Amino acid sequence: MSSTERPLPIAVIGAGFSGTMAAIQLLARLPRERSVLLCERADTFGRGLAYDTGNDAHLLNLRAANMSAFPDRPRHFEDWLGRLDPATEGAGIRATPPGTFAARGLFGRYLGELLRQAVTADGAPRLNLVNDAVIDLEPGPHGFVLRTEGGQSHRVAGAVLAMGNLATKAAPRSRYRADPWHMDDLGRLRVDLPVLIVGTGLTMVDAVTSLRARGFSGPITALSRRGLLPNPHASNIPWPLPALTARESASLSALLARIRSEIARAAAGGADWRGVIDGLRPVTDALWRGLPPTEQARFLRHLRPFWDVHRHRTAPPADATIRAEIARGTLSIRAGRILVIADGADHAAVTWRPRGTGEDRELAVQCILDATGIGRVEETDDPLLLRLIARGLVRPGPFGLGLDAGPDYRTQGSRRSPVLWTLGPLLRGTVWECIAVPDIRNEAADLAGVIAGTLDPAAAA
Repeated sequence: MSSTERPLPIAVIGAGFSGTMAAIQLLARLPRERSVLLCERADTFGRGLAYDTGNDAHLLNLRAANMSAFPDRPRHFEDWLGRLDPATEGAGIRATPPGTFAARGLFGRYLGELLRQAVTADGAPRLNLVNDAVIDLEPGPHGFVLRTEGGQSHRVAGAVLAMGNLATKAAPRSRYRADPWHMDDLGRLRVDLPVLIVGTGLTMVDAVTSLRARGFSGPITALSRRGLLPNPHASNIPWPLPALTARESASLSALLARIRSEIARAAAGGADWRGVIDGLRPVTDALWRGLPPTEQARFLRHLRPFWDVHRHRTAPPADATIRAEIARGTLSIRAGRILVIADGADHAAVTWRPRGTGEDRELAVQCILDATGIGRVEETDDPLLLRLIARGLVRPGPFGLGLDAGPDYRTQGSRRSPVLWTLGPLLRGTVWECIAVPDIRNEAADLAGVIAGTLDPAAAA
């Protein structure tokens, strides 16, 4: 490359929260002559699935105080909310005793404004939006050739994989399965047949709200292996981080016993289990990495669902909605697993087995919404990931939960690329806390420094 030629851009693939924040942080850390390509297959940038909703009842799962996009400006999102018109947008902002919770759509709008500011910043445009699906990153002498489904081709110095959560593999299959994030595709629903939601976590909460918002008044059944509901946020007293012993940090049984002991101590002192769980936040990743693989596997097999419903909580108004549905009998929560789905002319016959029994049951449903959460790398049909895996540039991470990556976010494979990184939920398994906004925003800032030091060490110094 000649001294007068502009340096190649860095590509960020995926424009949900992970990709949006990676792009914005890169613009702040890279020299002005290096641009950023932000690539997104969906119609909108900055929103992703979680924040592309106009339903004010779809509330964020974190308090507004924890949702700033910037680690060094913790009140940024709260201040943005404060500038909205309460008369026209107040329905999307819910003040509760544990804190203020905002609608997901408002957060998506907030991210969209940050992107617009980045695109229209003074000087030559440095953020270029590519509204197309990236299907290949072909290694070259100076980075990659990025190719899109629509036939575009871009030379880039490196790339960040920030595609968010991978889709889950639908099994057993049925033509009555539907996407809970695209309710408009469901068509007209009958009130005399139930809708089945597979999963009882946070996505289920939004799915119930969406069904009611579109006028469905019929019964809903939610089914998961353990039938656990996410716990709501509540006012709680902070609890100090316990001084864990080496044995407690390396043994799941010992660690669980210590956490239960701390919760009992907290309760005796008038505190709440939430303070204990929140107090572990600074060391959760270290605890995960410190557990032997056999203990990590035990956690995933036996304790992960219980951890998730305590760690990832729901907004109190959303929780109240679900509890009211259960009390009225319009929402049934079931623990068990699906055995067979047989499609009929106007419904699906779902055979399922309740947890702890050998007695199979059958449920006739008109629609099946998949709210099971995060898919595995081995099951992906994403053409980009499949090509990168075939080239040895990426590989599944621990337990197939995400991609293998080093502490510098660089992907690991049989061929290690010096200019391919990943961020956000694709780090799950390597980094445990990587799906919530506070974690991703910190990782995006850290990653931007790593990339700047790799591509432009003089400017980053």
